[in-house]
Amino acid sequence: MTSDKPAVLGGIPIFSDLVPIIQPTLPSLSDLEEDILEIFASRMITNHKFVQQLEKKLEEYLGVRNVIGISNCTTGLMLLGRSLYLEGEVITPSFSFSATSLAIIWLGLKPIYADCDPIKFTIDPEKVKEKITAKSSAILATHIFGNPCDIAALEEIAEDHKLKLFFDSAHGAGSIYKGKRIGNFGDGESFSMSPTKVLTAGEGGFVATNDDKIAENIRIGRNYANPGDYNTSFIGLSGRMAEFNAILALRSLSMLEENVLNRQKLVAHYKKRLSKLPGITFQEIEQDSRSSYKDFAIQINPKEFELSRDKLYDALEAENVMTKKYFFPAIHQQSAFKPYLAGQDLKLENTIELANNTLCLPIYSHMEISLVDKICDAIERIYNYRSQF
Repeated sequence: MTSDKPAVLGGIPIFSDLVPIIQPTLPSLSDLEEDILEIFASRMITNHKFVQQLEKKLEEYLGVRNVIGISNCTTGLMLLGRSLYLEGEVITPSFSFSATSLAIIWLGLKPIYADCDPIKFTIDPEKVKEKITAKSSAILATHIFGNPCDIAALEEIAEDHKLKLFFDSAHGAGSIYKGKRIGNFGDGESFSMSPTKVLTAGEGGFVATNDDKIAENIRIGRNYANPGDYNTSFIGLSGRMAEFNAILALRSLSMLEENVLNRQKLVAHYKKRLSKLPGITFQEIEQDSRSSYKDFAIQINPKEFELSRDKLYDALEAENVMTKKYFFPAIHQQSAFKPYLAGQDLKLENTIELANNTLCLPIYSHMEISLVDKICDAIERIYNYRSQF
């Protein structure tokens, strides 16, 4: 039996060991030791001193009124949706991680898919307008790979049509929109601090909002909506953050700006090298905005590059370079979401084009430029020998 995957060029992979697509950038264990001992001494291991410190530090960093630490970003989206008293339909992108839609469905709502901008990869405000009906209650947009949405246009649409607006900001820590940090927009934003994120707690997340009432609902809601007297005030859930995660997040937050700036340099070098090859283009970031570059994505034009995205993926895998086909398949093409598609116009041409042709390359905050060069060498080598695939 023969494999459909490309053989290694020359029989020897460029990398002897696997190059991961992402690695968390972590502080030294000694930096955490004192706080870990304090947690053990206090025996307060959830939603206590260090979670509160993290919330305060994030409020200062973002310049936002309220930050609430939670167990993960999806929980934050669910609590936000519950706090906004949504009904009916929520307009959202299909080019996103599945959790964006899963949160909507867990709330008993229907996701309505709008196409995305083919260059920015984020939800297209003009396509959002086309999806608004009498059943629409909100827009849930995603800052894809850390690239901010067209927030001003979405805010105008939400105001004109009396819709709630909230954001899946899983990739957004360290991103900036028109000079203002992501976290300040809409009715609220939910962030991830999982191991793949620029700001990491190991596992965890937080919600940022300038609405005090929403913030209070989320603080109560993350603890089953028990205000303290066991008289549950609404349908909440278990979404608390552990103290151990908070101390890691506090150290990660102290490194966030440095790490985001290093990612800017890595991406600039990637672009300098890869822009020389035909058929490779990059996500557009507005000049007055900043992406956290949680991921670095390239888009492959198979006619110009003379290899498909999937062939390049396989060839890099053979060279021991790990990449990801984010986000493939698109959400509306995934099995779990088929029951929610009835009656929808699913001519999401840009979404499908991106899902079929986008490839994310390795990037992490402590990555060396020399590794970027070697990965680019591998891509150039594959391109130069493309006739073999």
